[in-house]
Amino acid sequence: MTDALDDLTQQLLNAARKAGADGADALAIDGTSVSIDVLHGKLEHAERSEGIDIGLRVLVGQRQACVSASDISAQTIETMAERAVAMAKEAPEDRNIAQATSEMLAHDWDLTGLDLQDPTAEPDPADLERDAAEAEAAALAVKGVSQVSSSSAGYGRHQFHLATSNGFSGGYGRTHRAISTVAITGEGAMMERDYAGEMRSFQADLPSAAEVGTKAGQRTVERAGARKPPTGAYPVLYDERISSSLIGHLLSAVNGAMIARGSSWLRDALGEQILPDGINLIEDPHRPRISGSRPFDGEGLATRVRKIVDGGTLTGWTLDIATANKLGLQSTASASRGTSAPPSPSISNVTLTQGESSKEDLIAQMGTGLLVTSMIGSTINPTTGDYSRGASGFWIENGQISYPVNECTIASNLRDMMRRIVPANDAEPHLSRMVPSLLVEGMTIAGD
Repeated sequence: MTDALDDLTQQLLNAARKAGADGADALAIDGTSVSIDVLHGKLEHAERSEGIDIGLRVLVGQRQACVSASDISAQTIETMAERAVAMAKEAPEDRNIAQATSEMLAHDWDLTGLDLQDPTAEPDPADLERDAAEAEAAALAVKGVSQVSSSSAGYGRHQFHLATSNGFSGGYGRTHRAISTVAITGEGAMMERDYAGEMRSFQADLPSAAEVGTKAGQRTVERAGARKPPTGAYPVLYDERISSSLIGHLLSAVNGAMIARGSSWLRDALGEQILPDGINLIEDPHRPRISGSRPFDGEGLATRVRKIVDGGTLTGWTLDIATANKLGLQSTASASRGTSAPPSPSISNVTLTQGESSKEDLIAQMGTGLLVTSMIGSTINPTTGDYSRGASGFWIENGQISYPVNECTIASNLRDMMRRIVPANDAEPHLSRMVPSLLVEGMTIAGD
């Protein structure tokens, strides 16, 4: 299939040249995904999708346009190119758009070292159904679980190929296998729910369905009898399950597109300390068997390890070629793109420096405060960093979990929060965003 996708991208580039484009890049994606849902031990829903999607970006002078299709016939490809060139001629000029120079393009990469594609055969739908049913049964076996609202198993395999009119051509594949379960405890207004979900690139690395279901059931039962916490200023501990969302706000703020628009709360912080001393935030696109890994970016540039934050100090922005040109900088090989849109900056895998304390140690140190295990909704000002989110979890008193809580809001300012984070040592190595539990002092909690 790799050769077939390569041929498709070359057909797209040839059609773009024939239609009058000055430059072009083409993307072809061959994908298969299967999802099985079980309810009450019986198959509830089964879905399978497969097909090839193609996308073409053309440049006419300093103008660009993108088109996409799921029909790969020669006639469609020719029509796509003609329409894309016609659209580009009517688009506004953008002096920042450009293709990579030859010395910027990736020339060698090690797909074997990345190990992104499981060589084993696609699982039979019956195997997926059995996994979903086993996870549901395991959750129901936990005392206190009243029902399971969903239990699913899935599989996906995708092959990507990118080619550009200035000489780049490359592709790679990736797979994933997943199991998830949502359980409920209590009835009526006293219902509480929680979940567990696991996804791996390789089937052999995935925990058993029973483990996933049991974890979902145990987490749910722990939430029985949840109530609102007191209102006031308290420390908040973000559980490892959701701590990456906090770091995600930092990653969004250093995205070059946000900086170029002047709409980031970190727009003036380059070279300044934004995290505590000694804490690094590292992007590593080359971690084996990790979902965010990639040998090259969406513009054909070789990806590389870089420190976004070094010892607490912000070192740079996340850039593709266009945003780098706008800011007078060099691309960080961070372009991402789909078939229907031009490249834009995005992060691959990131790792935050872990601390020496366990999550339990941080709970003991808190005294009184909130352990957050899930969040819902958000009111976040991307320009000022003002932060407010709905949360649920567990109230901590005397350094121990006292009772489950829900229907509360936590608030502060992201710039202040980042400077005060205290990381635990419990980051999960299989995740693309490898972030441990994070303690943040002095947040405002609105409850009772």
